[in-house]
Amino acid sequence: MTTDQLDQVPDERTLALERLKKRRDLQGHAVAYVVINAALWAIWAVTGAGYPWPAWVSGAWAVGLVLNAWDVLARSPITEADVEREIAQLRHQH
Repeated sequence: MTTDQLDQVPDERTLALERLKKRRDLQGHAVAYVVINAALWAIWAVTGAGYPWPAWVSGAWAVGLVLNAWDVLARSPITEADVEREIAQLRHQH
């Protein structure tokens, strides 16, 4: 690896801070989901509990929350080995 490549590789502290920020953002997203959806369902219940329109908001938002959780908790980070493998494939194609 050249000096320029080493300069571009994030250090462990930077990677740890990025992961912590993503987790904290996910927590905020989850809290907002619960609070806002609770308020919407309370409004629905107080105003006559007819057609359950908050289900549309809750469902659509849940999809976004699940995708955010997957990105933060389950998706593996790109490693240097991944980058090297991709470079090798690109070179092989040409």
